[in-house]
Amino acid sequence: MILEIKTRERIVKQNENEEKKCQFDKEIKLIRQACVFGSAGNEVLYATENDEVFVLGMNCSGCLGTGDMQSTIEPRRLDSLCGKKIACLSYGSGPHVVLATEEGEVYTWGHNAYSQLGNGTTNHGFVPCQVSTNLVNKKVIEVACGSHHSMVLTSDGEVYTWGYNNSGQVGSGSTANQPIPRRVTSCLQNKIVVNIACGQMCSMAVVENGEVYVWGYNGNGQLGLGSSGNQPTPCRIAALQGIRVQRVACGYAHTLVLTDEGQIYAWGANSYGQLGTGNKSNQSYPTTVIVDKDRVVEIAACHSAHTSAAKTQSGQVFMWGQCRGQSVTFPHLTHFACTDDVFACFATPAVMWRLLSVEADDHLTVAQSLKKEFDNPETADLKFLVDGKYIHVHKVLLKIRCEHFRSILNNDDEIIEMSEFSYPVYRAFLEYLYTDNIRLPPEDAIGLLDLATLYRENRLKKLCQQTIKQGICEENAIALLSAAVKYEAQDLEEFCFRFCINHLTVVTQTQGFADMDHDLLKNFISKASRVGAFRN
Repeated sequence: MILEIKTRERIVKQNENEEKKCQFDKEIKLIRQACVFGSAGNEVLYATENDEVFVLGMNCSGCLGTGDMQSTIEPRRLDSLCGKKIACLSYGSGPHVVLATEEGEVYTWGHNAYSQLGNGTTNHGFVPCQVSTNLVNKKVIEVACGSHHSMVLTSDGEVYTWGYNNSGQVGSGSTANQPIPRRVTSCLQNKIVVNIACGQMCSMAVVENGEVYVWGYNGNGQLGLGSSGNQPTPCRIAALQGIRVQRVACGYAHTLVLTDEGQIYAWGANSYGQLGTGNKSNQSYPTTVIVDKDRVVEIAACHSAHTSAAKTQSGQVFMWGQCRGQSVTFPHLTHFACTDDVFACFATPAVMWRLLSVEADDHLTVAQSLKKEFDNPETADLKFLVDGKYIHVHKVLLKIRCEHFRSILNNDDEIIEMSEFSYPVYRAFLEYLYTDNIRLPPEDAIGLLDLATLYRENRLKKLCQQTIKQGICEENAIALLSAAVKYEAQDLEEFCFRFCINHLTVVTQTQGFADMDHDLLKNFISKASRVGAFRN
Protein backbone atom coordinates (compact mmCIF):
# COMPACT_ATOMS: atom_id res chain seq x y z
CA MET A 1 0.00 0.00 0.00
CA ILE A 2 2.82 2.39 0.94
CA LEU A 3 4.62 1.52 -2.29
CA GLU A 4 1.44 2.22 -4.28
CA ILE A 5 0.97 5.62 -2.59
CA LYS A 6 4.60 6.63 -3.17
CA THR A 7 4.40 5.57 -6.80
CA ARG A 8 1.19 7.54 -7.28
CA GLU A 9 2.76 10.62 -5.65
CA ARG A 10 5.79 10.30 -7.90
CA ILE A 11 3.62 10.09 -11.02
CA VAL A 12 1.53 13.10 -9.93
CA LYS A 13 4.68 15.16 -9.30
CA GLN A 14 6.14 14.07 -12.62
CA ASN A 15 2.94 15.11 -14.40
CA GLU A 16 2.93 18.49 -12.62
CA ASN A 17 6.53 19.11 -13.65
CA GLU A 18 5.75 18.12 -17.24
CA GLU A 19 2.75 20.49 -17.28
CA LYS A 20 4.90 23.37 -16.00
CA LYS A 21 7.58 22.59 -18.57
CA CYS A 22 4.97 22.48 -21.36
CA GLN A 23 3.56 25.84 -20.24
CA PHE A 24 7.05 27.34 -20.09
CA ASP A 25 7.87 25.95 -23.56
CA LYS A 26 4.65 27.48 -24.93
CA GLU A 27 5.50 30.90 -23.48
CA ILE A 28 9.06 30.74 -24.84
CA LYS A 29 7.73 29.93 -28.32
CA LEU A 30 5.62 33.10 -28.25
CA ILE A 31 8.67 35.37 -27.85
CA ARG A 32 9.58 37.26 -31.02
CA GLN A 33 12.00 39.91 -29.69
CA ALA A 34 14.23 40.04 -26.60
CA CYS A 35 16.99 42.09 -25.02
CA VAL A 36 19.14 41.29 -21.99
CA PHE A 37 20.65 44.53 -20.65
CA GLY A 38 21.84 46.37 -17.53
CA SER A 39 25.18 46.88 -15.83
CA ALA A 40 25.37 43.17 -14.98
CA GLY A 41 22.95 41.68 -17.49
CA ASN A 42 20.26 41.48 -14.83
CA GLU A 43 17.36 43.00 -16.79
CA VAL A 44 15.29 41.54 -19.61
CA LEU A 45 12.67 42.97 -21.97
CA TYR A 46 10.83 40.80 -24.46
CA ALA A 47 7.90 41.12 -26.87
CA THR A 48 5.58 38.31 -27.96
CA GLU A 49 4.03 37.50 -31.33
CA ASN A 50 0.91 39.30 -30.07
CA ASP A 51 2.95 42.50 -29.52
CA GLU A 52 2.71 42.23 -25.74
CA VAL A 53 5.78 43.54 -23.89
CA PHE A 54 7.12 41.98 -20.68
CA VAL A 55 10.06 42.75 -18.39
CA LEU A 56 11.83 41.06 -15.48
CA GLY A 57 15.02 41.46 -13.48
CA MET A 58 16.69 43.66 -10.86
CA ASN A 59 15.03 46.89 -12.03
CA CYS A 60 18.01 49.19 -11.30
CA SER A 61 16.97 52.88 -11.50
CA GLY A 62 13.49 51.77 -12.53
CA CYS A 63 14.84 50.56 -15.88
CA LEU A 64 12.09 47.93 -16.23
CA GLY A 65 9.50 50.68 -16.65
CA THR A 66 7.04 49.07 -14.24
CA GLY A 67 6.38 52.27 -12.26
CA ASP A 68 8.49 51.21 -9.26
CA MET A 69 11.96 49.93 -8.40
CA GLN A 70 10.91 46.45 -7.30
CA SER A 71 12.89 43.56 -8.76
CA THR A 72 10.93 40.65 -10.19
CA ILE A 73 11.65 37.12 -11.36
CA GLU A 74 8.13 36.84 -12.77
CA PRO A 75 7.56 38.64 -16.10
CA ARG A 76 5.57 41.86 -15.69
CA ARG A 77 3.52 43.29 -18.53
CA LEU A 78 4.23 46.84 -19.76
CA ASP A 79 0.73 47.93 -20.73
CA SER A 80 1.90 51.26 -22.17
CA LEU A 81 3.98 49.47 -24.81
CA CYS A 82 1.67 46.56 -25.59
CA GLY A 83 0.30 46.73 -29.12
CA LYS A 84 3.19 48.91 -30.28
CA LYS A 85 5.50 46.98 -32.57
CA ILE A 86 9.12 47.47 -31.44
CA ALA A 87 11.53 48.39 -34.24
CA CYS A 88 14.76 48.88 -32.25
CA LEU A 89 16.06 49.31 -28.71
CA SER A 90 19.23 50.45 -26.99
CA TYR A 91 20.32 50.97 -23.38
CA GLY A 92 22.84 52.90 -21.34
CA SER A 93 24.93 52.12 -18.26
CA GLY A 94 22.58 53.63 -15.63
CA PRO A 95 20.76 51.91 -17.14
CA HIS A 96 18.36 53.88 -19.26
CA VAL A 97 16.39 52.51 -22.19
CA VAL A 98 15.56 54.11 -25.54
CA LEU A 99 13.04 52.33 -27.75
CA ALA A 100 11.58 53.13 -31.17
CA THR A 101 8.39 51.63 -32.57
CA GLU A 102 7.73 50.71 -36.18
CA GLU A 103 5.62 53.89 -36.35
CA GLY A 104 8.77 55.87 -35.54
CA GLU A 105 7.78 56.92 -32.01
CA VAL A 106 10.49 57.09 -29.33
CA TYR A 107 10.00 55.99 -25.71
CA THR A 108 12.52 56.29 -22.88
CA TRP A 109 12.71 55.29 -19.21
CA GLY A 110 15.17 54.44 -16.42
CA HIS A 111 18.21 56.36 -15.15
CA ASN A 112 18.11 60.09 -15.89
CA ALA A 113 20.70 61.88 -13.77
CA TYR A 114 22.21 63.41 -16.94
CA SER A 115 18.92 64.02 -18.85
CA GLN A 116 19.56 60.97 -21.02
CA LEU A 117 15.79 60.36 -21.24
CA GLY A 118 15.36 63.56 -23.22
CA ASN A 119 12.36 64.81 -21.22
CA GLY A 120 14.01 68.04 -20.00
CA THR A 121 14.48 66.83 -16.40
CA THR A 122 16.96 64.83 -14.36
CA ASN A 123 14.30 62.74 -12.62
CA HIS A 124 14.40 58.99 -13.15
CA GLY A 125 11.68 57.69 -15.44
CA PHE A 126 9.80 54.77 -13.89
CA VAL A 127 7.47 54.22 -16.85
CA PRO A 128 8.01 54.50 -20.63
CA CYS A 129 7.27 58.02 -21.82
CA GLN A 130 7.23 59.24 -25.39
CA VAL A 131 9.92 61.73 -26.39
CA SER A 132 8.32 64.30 -28.64
CA THR A 133 10.33 67.51 -28.26
CA ASN A 134 11.88 68.30 -31.66
CA LEU A 135 10.83 64.85 -32.90
CA VAL A 136 7.25 65.72 -33.87
CA ASN A 137 6.50 64.54 -37.42
CA LYS A 138 9.83 62.68 -37.41
CA LYS A 139 9.99 58.92 -37.89
CA VAL A 140 12.87 57.41 -35.91
CA ILE A 141 14.34 54.29 -37.53
CA GLU A 142 17.41 53.64 -35.33
CA VAL A 143 18.43 54.32 -31.73
CA ALA A 144 21.78 54.18 -29.90
CA CYS A 145 22.90 54.78 -26.31
CA GLY A 146 26.25 55.55 -24.78
CA SER A 147 26.84 55.25 -21.06
CA HIS A 148 24.62 58.26 -20.28
CA HIS A 149 23.72 59.85 -23.62
CA SER A 150 21.23 58.96 -26.34
CA MET A 151 21.08 59.28 -30.11
CA VAL A 152 18.40 58.59 -32.74
CA LEU A 153 18.33 58.50 -36.53
CA THR A 154 15.27 59.60 -38.48
CA SER A 155 13.95 58.28 -41.78
CA ASP A 156 15.11 61.43 -43.55
CA GLY A 157 18.72 60.90 -42.42
CA GLU A 158 18.84 63.37 -39.51
CA VAL A 159 20.56 62.66 -36.17
CA TYR A 160 19.29 63.88 -32.80
CA THR A 161 21.16 63.56 -29.49
CA TRP A 162 20.67 64.37 -25.81
CA GLY A 163 22.03 63.60 -22.33
CA TYR A 164 25.53 63.58 -20.82
CA ASN A 165 27.99 65.75 -22.71
CA ASN A 166 31.16 66.06 -20.63
CA SER A 167 33.30 65.08 -23.61
CA GLY A 168 31.21 66.51 -26.43
CA GLN A 169 29.42 63.22 -27.15
CA VAL A 170 26.14 64.94 -28.11
CA GLY A 171 27.99 66.91 -30.80
CA SER A 172 26.63 70.33 -29.87
CA GLY A 173 30.00 72.09 -29.83
CA SER A 174 30.00 72.51 -26.03
CA THR A 175 30.32 70.23 -22.99
CA ALA A 176 27.02 71.22 -21.38
CA ASN A 177 24.52 68.39 -20.84
CA GLN A 178 21.62 68.45 -23.27
CA PRO A 179 18.18 67.88 -21.63
CA ILE A 180 16.11 67.49 -24.84
CA PRO A 181 16.74 66.14 -28.36
CA ARG A 182 18.68 68.50 -30.61
CA ARG A 183 19.64 67.85 -34.19
CA VAL A 184 23.36 67.29 -34.77
CA THR A 185 24.39 69.70 -37.50
CA SER A 186 27.90 71.07 -38.22
CA CYS A 187 29.40 68.74 -40.86
CA LEU A 188 26.20 66.65 -40.92
CA GLN A 189 23.96 69.60 -41.83
CA ASN A 190 23.52 68.58 -45.47
CA LYS A 191 24.38 64.88 -45.11
CA ILE A 192 21.98 61.94 -45.11
CA VAL A 193 22.96 59.57 -42.28
CA VAL A 194 22.22 55.85 -42.73
CA ASN A 195 23.68 54.30 -39.56
CA ILE A 196 24.58 55.41 -36.01
CA ALA A 197 26.40 53.94 -32.99
CA CYS A 198 27.62 55.00 -29.55
CA GLY A 199 30.62 54.07 -27.46
CA GLN A 200 30.66 54.84 -23.74
CA MET A 201 31.24 58.56 -24.33
CA CYS A 202 31.50 58.97 -28.09
CA SER A 203 29.17 58.93 -31.09
CA MET A 204 29.47 57.78 -34.71
CA ALA A 205 27.47 58.25 -37.89
CA VAL A 206 27.78 56.73 -41.37
CA VAL A 207 26.44 58.84 -44.24
CA GLU A 208 25.03 57.56 -47.51
CA ASN A 209 28.26 57.98 -49.49
CA GLY A 210 30.12 55.73 -47.00
CA GLU A 211 31.93 58.45 -45.04
CA VAL A 212 32.18 58.12 -41.23
CA TYR A 213 31.74 61.07 -38.87
CA VAL A 214 32.74 60.92 -35.21
CA TRP A 215 32.58 63.07 -32.08
CA GLY A 216 32.96 62.90 -28.29
CA TYR A 217 35.60 61.32 -26.06
CA ASN A 218 38.83 60.27 -27.74
CA GLY A 219 41.21 59.37 -24.92
CA ASN A 220 41.92 55.94 -26.40
CA GLY A 221 41.87 56.99 -30.03
CA GLN A 222 38.37 55.57 -30.50
CA LEU A 223 37.45 58.38 -32.92
CA GLY A 224 40.05 57.20 -35.44
CA LEU A 225 41.34 60.73 -36.09
CA GLY A 226 45.00 59.97 -35.36
CA SER A 227 44.92 61.89 -32.06
CA SER A 228 43.61 61.53 -28.52
CA GLY A 229 41.85 64.87 -28.17
CA ASN A 230 38.09 65.08 -27.62
CA GLN A 231 35.91 66.25 -30.50
CA PRO A 232 32.82 68.40 -29.60
CA THR A 233 31.34 68.38 -33.14
CA PRO A 234 31.20 65.75 -35.92
CA CYS A 235 34.46 65.26 -37.80
CA ARG A 236 35.05 63.04 -40.84
CA ILE A 237 37.62 60.26 -40.53
CA ALA A 238 40.07 61.29 -43.24
CA ALA A 239 42.00 58.00 -43.05
CA LEU A 240 38.98 56.21 -44.57
CA GLN A 241 39.05 58.39 -47.70
CA GLY A 242 38.01 56.31 -50.72
CA ILE A 243 36.58 53.51 -48.54
CA ARG A 244 32.79 53.10 -48.49
CA VAL A 245 31.65 52.11 -44.98
CA GLN A 246 28.27 50.42 -44.55
CA ARG A 247 28.05 49.89 -40.80
CA VAL A 248 29.74 51.08 -37.62
CA ALA A 249 29.79 49.33 -34.22
CA CYS A 250 31.19 50.69 -30.96
CA GLY A 251 32.61 48.83 -28.00
CA TYR A 252 33.42 50.39 -24.63
CA ALA A 253 36.30 52.40 -26.13
CA HIS A 254 36.95 50.80 -29.51
CA THR A 255 35.32 51.04 -32.91
CA LEU A 256 34.67 48.64 -35.80
CA VAL A 257 33.44 49.48 -39.30
CA LEU A 258 32.33 47.21 -42.13
CA THR A 259 32.96 48.28 -45.73
CA ASP A 260 30.90 47.56 -48.82
CA GLU A 261 33.60 45.06 -49.85
CA GLY A 262 33.12 43.01 -46.68
CA GLN A 263 36.30 44.18 -44.94
CA ILE A 264 36.67 45.31 -41.30
CA TYR A 265 38.64 48.26 -39.97
CA ALA A 266 39.15 48.83 -36.24
CA TRP A 267 40.68 51.45 -33.94
CA GLY A 268 40.69 52.65 -30.33
CA ALA A 269 41.41 50.86 -27.05
CA ASN A 270 43.06 47.46 -27.36
CA SER A 271 44.02 46.32 -23.87
CA TYR A 272 42.14 43.02 -24.41
CA GLY A 273 42.96 42.59 -28.08
CA GLN A 274 39.51 43.87 -29.08
CA LEU A 275 40.90 45.37 -32.30
CA GLY A 276 41.90 41.91 -33.54
CA THR A 277 45.34 43.07 -34.67
CA GLY A 278 47.32 40.38 -32.82
CA ASN A 279 48.60 42.74 -30.11
CA LYS A 280 47.30 44.93 -27.28
CA SER A 281 48.44 48.34 -28.51
CA ASN A 282 45.85 51.09 -28.91
CA GLN A 283 45.35 52.42 -32.43
CA SER A 284 44.20 55.97 -33.24
CA TYR A 285 43.99 55.29 -37.00
CA PRO A 286 41.76 52.72 -38.77
CA THR A 287 43.57 49.37 -39.01
CA THR A 288 42.60 46.42 -41.21
CA VAL A 289 41.31 43.36 -39.35
CA ILE A 290 41.95 40.02 -41.07
CA VAL A 291 39.02 37.81 -40.11
CA ASP A 292 38.87 35.24 -42.88
CA LYS A 293 39.27 34.93 -46.63
CA ASP A 294 35.48 35.03 -46.82
CA ARG A 295 33.51 38.27 -47.03
CA VAL A 296 32.26 39.68 -43.68
CA VAL A 297 28.56 40.54 -43.63
CA GLU A 298 28.04 41.56 -39.99
CA ILE A 299 30.06 43.21 -37.21
CA ALA A 300 29.11 43.39 -33.54
CA ALA A 301 30.26 45.33 -30.49
CA CYS A 302 28.60 46.70 -27.36
CA HIS A 303 29.41 49.90 -25.46
CA SER A 304 29.47 47.99 -22.16
CA ALA A 305 32.04 45.39 -23.30
CA HIS A 306 35.54 45.00 -24.74
CA THR A 307 34.42 42.20 -27.05
CA SER A 308 34.19 42.12 -30.86
CA ALA A 309 32.47 39.68 -33.22
CA ALA A 310 31.87 39.20 -36.92
CA LYS A 311 29.94 36.89 -39.23
CA THR A 312 31.07 35.89 -42.71
CA GLN A 313 29.03 35.29 -45.83
CA SER A 314 29.37 31.53 -45.35
CA GLY A 315 27.89 31.80 -41.84
CA GLN A 316 31.07 31.44 -39.79
CA VAL A 317 31.18 33.52 -36.58
CA PHE A 318 34.44 34.91 -35.18
CA MET A 319 35.15 36.62 -31.86
CA TRP A 320 38.05 38.49 -30.28
CA GLY A 321 38.86 40.84 -27.39
CA GLN A 322 37.78 40.15 -23.81
CA CYS A 323 36.23 36.68 -23.84
CA ARG A 324 35.35 35.30 -20.39
CA GLY A 325 38.13 37.40 -18.91
CA GLN A 326 40.75 36.17 -21.37
CA SER A 327 42.39 38.30 -24.04
CA VAL A 328 41.90 37.01 -27.59
CA THR A 329 44.02 39.21 -29.87
CA PHE A 330 43.20 37.56 -33.22
CA PRO A 331 39.71 36.77 -34.59
CA HIS A 332 38.89 33.29 -33.29
CA LEU A 333 36.51 30.95 -35.14
CA THR A 334 33.60 29.82 -32.94
CA HIS A 335 30.95 27.11 -33.25
CA PHE A 336 28.19 29.73 -33.01
CA ALA A 337 25.68 30.44 -35.76
CA CYS A 338 25.13 34.11 -34.80
CA THR A 339 27.10 36.96 -33.23
CA ASP A 340 24.46 37.30 -30.50
CA ASP A 341 25.71 34.04 -28.96
CA VAL A 342 29.23 35.47 -28.63
CA PHE A 343 27.96 38.16 -26.26
CA ALA A 344 25.66 35.77 -24.41
CA CYS A 345 28.45 33.29 -23.71
CA PHE A 346 31.70 35.27 -23.65
CA ALA A 347 31.12 39.00 -23.03
CA THR A 348 31.39 40.67 -19.63
CA PRO A 349 28.70 41.53 -18.70
CA ALA A 350 26.64 39.00 -20.65
CA VAL A 351 24.29 41.44 -22.38
CA MET A 352 22.91 41.70 -25.89
CA TRP A 353 24.51 44.04 -28.40
CA ARG A 354 21.15 44.58 -30.14
CA LEU A 355 17.47 43.76 -29.84
CA LEU A 356 17.34 40.09 -30.80
CA SER A 357 14.58 39.06 -33.20
CA VAL A 358 13.40 35.46 -33.05
CA GLU A 359 11.73 34.07 -36.14
CA ALA A 360 8.94 31.55 -35.65
CA ASP A 361 10.28 28.14 -36.69
CA ASP A 362 7.50 25.83 -37.77
CA HIS A 363 9.91 23.35 -39.35
CA LEU A 364 10.00 19.96 -37.66
CA THR A 365 13.09 17.79 -37.66
CA VAL A 366 12.81 14.13 -38.64
CA ALA A 367 12.89 13.14 -34.96
CA GLN A 368 10.18 15.66 -34.07
CA SER A 369 7.99 14.49 -36.94
CA LEU A 370 8.26 10.86 -35.86
CA LYS A 371 7.47 11.73 -32.25
CA LYS A 372 4.38 13.65 -33.37
CA GLU A 373 3.04 10.67 -35.36
CA PHE A 374 3.18 8.11 -32.56
CA ASP A 375 -0.29 6.68 -31.83
CA ASN A 376 -1.84 8.79 -34.58
CA PRO A 377 -4.82 6.86 -36.04
CA GLU A 378 -4.95 9.15 -39.09
CA THR A 379 -1.59 8.04 -40.49
CA ALA A 380 -1.05 4.64 -38.82
CA ASP A 381 -1.37 1.37 -40.77
CA LEU A 382 -1.20 -1.02 -37.81
CA LYS A 383 -2.89 -1.32 -34.41
CA PHE A 384 -1.75 -3.25 -31.33
CA LEU A 385 -4.56 -4.39 -29.03
CA VAL A 386 -3.28 -4.56 -25.44
CA ASP A 387 -5.54 -4.92 -22.41
CA GLY A 388 -8.50 -3.88 -24.55
CA LYS A 389 -6.82 -0.65 -25.76
CA TYR A 390 -5.43 0.23 -29.19
CA ILE A 391 -1.98 1.65 -29.91
CA HIS A 392 -1.60 3.04 -33.45
CA VAL A 393 1.76 2.61 -35.16
CA HIS A 394 3.47 2.48 -38.57
CA LYS A 395 4.82 -0.81 -39.90
CA VAL A 396 7.75 0.64 -41.80
CA LEU A 397 9.05 2.51 -38.76
CA LEU A 398 8.77 -0.59 -36.55
CA LYS A 399 10.69 -2.63 -39.11
CA ILE A 400 13.39 0.04 -39.39
CA ARG A 401 13.77 0.45 -35.63
CA CYS A 402 13.41 -3.09 -34.28
CA GLU A 403 14.79 -6.43 -35.50
CA HIS A 404 11.95 -8.26 -33.73
CA PHE A 405 9.30 -6.56 -35.87
CA ARG A 406 11.33 -6.95 -39.04
CA SER A 407 10.96 -10.70 -38.73
CA ILE A 408 7.32 -10.98 -37.59
CA LEU A 409 5.36 -8.21 -39.34
CA ASN A 410 3.50 -8.96 -42.57
CA ASN A 411 2.13 -6.44 -45.03
CA ASP A 412 -1.44 -7.66 -44.50
CA ASP A 413 -1.35 -7.21 -40.71
CA GLU A 414 -3.88 -4.64 -39.47
CA ILE A 415 -4.39 -5.60 -35.82
CA ILE A 416 -2.06 -7.56 -33.54
CA GLU A 417 -3.18 -8.68 -30.10
CA MET A 418 -0.57 -8.60 -27.36
CA SER A 419 -1.07 -10.44 -24.07
CA GLU A 420 2.52 -10.97 -22.89
CA PHE A 421 2.92 -7.45 -21.53
CA SER A 422 0.70 -4.83 -19.90
CA TYR A 423 -0.64 -1.83 -21.80
CA PRO A 424 1.65 0.74 -20.04
CA VAL A 425 4.71 -1.40 -20.73
CA TYR A 426 3.97 -2.11 -24.38
CA ARG A 427 2.92 1.46 -25.09
CA ALA A 428 6.15 2.72 -23.53
CA PHE A 429 8.12 0.31 -25.74
CA LEU A 430 6.41 1.42 -28.94
CA GLU A 431 6.78 5.08 -27.95
CA TYR A 432 10.49 4.45 -27.37
CA LEU A 433 10.82 3.36 -31.00
CA TYR A 434 9.48 6.78 -32.04
CA THR A 435 11.31 8.95 -29.50
CA ASP A 436 14.38 7.10 -28.14
CA ASN A 437 13.10 7.83 -24.62
CA ILE A 438 10.97 6.01 -22.06
CA ARG A 439 8.33 7.42 -19.73
CA LEU A 440 7.48 4.91 -17.00
CA PRO A 441 7.60 4.70 -13.19
CA PRO A 442 10.37 2.40 -11.90
CA GLU A 443 7.96 -0.44 -11.05
CA ASP A 444 6.61 -0.59 -14.62
CA ALA A 445 10.14 -0.26 -15.96
CA ILE A 446 10.74 -3.78 -14.64
CA GLY A 447 8.21 -5.10 -17.14
CA LEU A 448 9.87 -3.05 -19.88
CA LEU A 449 13.21 -4.50 -18.82
CA ASP A 450 11.68 -7.97 -19.34
CA LEU A 451 10.53 -6.94 -22.83
CA ALA A 452 13.90 -5.41 -23.70
CA THR A 453 15.60 -8.65 -22.67
CA LEU A 454 13.19 -10.76 -24.74
CA TYR A 455 13.51 -8.55 -27.83
CA ARG A 456 17.28 -8.13 -27.40
CA GLU A 457 17.04 -4.34 -27.26
CA ASN A 458 20.25 -3.56 -25.38
CA ARG A 459 19.92 0.24 -25.41
CA LEU A 460 16.37 0.02 -24.10
CA LYS A 461 17.64 -2.33 -21.42
CA LYS A 462 20.14 0.30 -20.26
CA LEU A 463 17.46 3.02 -20.20
CA CYS A 464 15.23 0.79 -18.06
CA GLN A 465 18.04 0.25 -15.61
CA GLN A 466 18.62 4.01 -15.36
CA THR A 467 14.92 4.60 -14.68
CA ILE A 468 14.85 1.90 -12.03
CA LYS A 469 17.93 3.31 -10.32
CA GLN A 470 16.39 6.77 -10.17
CA GLY A 471 13.21 5.44 -8.54
CA ILE A 472 14.60 2.98 -6.01
CA CYS A 473 13.46 3.31 -2.38
CA GLU A 474 13.37 1.08 0.73
CA GLU A 475 9.91 -0.27 -0.13
CA ASN A 476 10.70 -1.42 -3.65
CA ALA A 477 14.43 -2.21 -3.33
CA ILE A 478 13.96 -6.01 -3.00
CA ALA A 479 11.50 -6.15 -5.89
CA LEU A 480 13.93 -4.24 -8.08
CA LEU A 481 16.82 -6.44 -6.95
CA SER A 482 14.79 -9.54 -7.85
CA ALA A 483 14.04 -8.10 -11.30
CA ALA A 484 17.71 -7.31 -11.90
CA VAL A 485 18.70 -10.89 -11.02
CA LYS A 486 15.90 -12.36 -13.18
CA TYR A 487 16.84 -10.32 -16.26
CA GLU A 488 20.61 -10.69 -15.74
CA ALA A 489 21.14 -6.95 -15.44
CA GLN A 490 24.37 -7.17 -13.49
CA ASP A 491 25.02 -3.44 -13.14
CA LEU A 492 21.49 -2.89 -11.84
CA GLU A 493 21.77 -5.90 -9.54
CA GLU A 494 24.91 -4.49 -7.95
CA PHE A 495 23.28 -1.07 -7.57
CA CYS A 496 20.16 -2.52 -5.89
CA PHE A 497 22.25 -4.73 -3.64
CA ARG A 498 24.34 -1.76 -2.45
CA PHE A 499 21.17 0.23 -1.81
CA CYS A 500 19.76 -2.63 0.28
CA ILE A 501 22.96 -2.89 2.31
CA ASN A 502 23.04 0.88 2.93
CA HIS A 503 19.39 0.77 4.13
CA LEU A 504 19.49 -2.74 5.57
CA THR A 505 17.48 -2.12 8.76
CA VAL A 506 14.50 -0.60 6.95
CA VAL A 507 14.69 -2.94 3.93
CA THR A 508 14.57 -6.10 6.09
CA GLN A 509 11.32 -4.86 7.65
CA THR A 510 9.47 -4.46 4.34
CA GLN A 511 6.92 -6.86 2.92
CA GLY A 512 9.12 -7.31 -0.12
CA PHE A 513 11.87 -8.77 2.05
CA ALA A 514 9.36 -11.09 3.81
CA ASP A 515 8.13 -12.38 0.43
CA MET A 516 11.64 -12.76 -0.98
CA ASP A 517 12.38 -15.89 -3.05
CA HIS A 518 14.22 -18.49 -0.95
CA ASP A 519 17.22 -18.84 -3.24
CA LEU A 520 17.49 -15.09 -3.70
CA LEU A 521 17.26 -14.59 0.09
CA LYS A 522 19.98 -17.18 0.63
CA ASN A 523 22.29 -15.51 -1.90
CA PHE A 524 21.50 -12.06 -0.51
CA ILE A 525 22.39 -13.06 3.07
CA SER A 526 25.56 -14.78 1.91
CA LYS A 527 26.70 -11.78 -0.14
CA ALA A 528 25.72 -9.32 2.60
CA SER A 529 27.76 -11.33 5.09
CA ARG A 530 30.82 -11.22 2.82
CA VAL A 531 30.71 -7.42 2.70
CA GLY A 532 30.38 -7.21 6.48
CA ALA A 533 26.77 -6.09 6.68
CA PHE A 534 26.07 -8.06 9.88
CA ARG A 535 29.10 -6.99 11.90
CA ASN A 536 28.47 -5.04 15.10
